[in-house]
Amino acid sequence: MSSSTLSTLPRFVANGLFATAVHYLALRSLVEFGGVASIGLANGLAAVVGISVSYLGNKMFVFRSADTVSGTLPKFLVIYAAVALLHFGFLTLWSDIWHLDYTLGFLLATAASTVLSFLANRYFVFR
Repeated sequence: MSSSTLSTLPRFVANGLFATAVHYLALRSLVEFGGVASIGLANGLAAVVGISVSYLGNKMFVFRSADTVSGTLPKFLVIYAAVALLHFGFLTLWSDIWHLDYTLGFLLATAASTVLSFLANRYFVFR
């Protein structure tokens, strides 16, 4: 990896942490103050907020892309969905099939997802 690619990694991690915090705060707000009774529904709505923050942060802060939203957002959503499916598949295999500790499986899947997401965003979405 080039030094310019490596220099974006700390920003990518910071953006991911920030987007996750926004997702969680949106979830808490919807449940505690917004009157949304279904945790699943609240989480789905909050995920849209978190994904939006992640996209904007990646576009403007991490990769500083001048490409149009119409050129980057569809690719970002495809990558996001693919990584989520891989995460789901790995954790299902790890915990439901192999009966291994789901916390360790979650951490492993998250680490792999982070690397895959970074590379896909860097080389495919926000070139």
